[in-house]
Amino acid sequence: MEDMELNTLEQRLHTARALVMADLVAGDVAEAQIVSLVEDAVTHRRWWVEQWPEGASFVTGLIAQDVQDALLERYGRWPLCPVCTEGGPHALDVEPELGPDPHWVCTESAVSVAPVGALAKVLRR
Repeated sequence: MEDMELNTLEQRLHTARALVMADLVAGDVAEAQIVSLVEDAVTHRRWWVEQWPEGASFVTGLIAQDVQDALLERYGRWPLCPVCTEGGPHALDVEPELGPDPHWVCTESAVSVAPVGALAKVLRR
């Protein structure tokens, strides 16, 4: 892989990390153990995107999903839907699952809540 291509991939990984971290901070869950989950996801996706450079534009959504899955296994659902006022608490999903421009979406109300990295605007933080 050329240096220029590698730099672009690293930039995308750093951007994805920053966007997911911004959402964790917005949700007041950016504790050390959780930041470690983000780093694990970035490490895993670094290998993935090195194998498939054409998928670099998908890496933000994939890292968000990886962190969401890891949090579910250890701590519970995240991020909780800030839109629905009725019914029980439920998590937002990342859509598209594999594509550029990922958003947090409430599948129960079929509403796009915020782009990944912009939950603070919705959570008012």
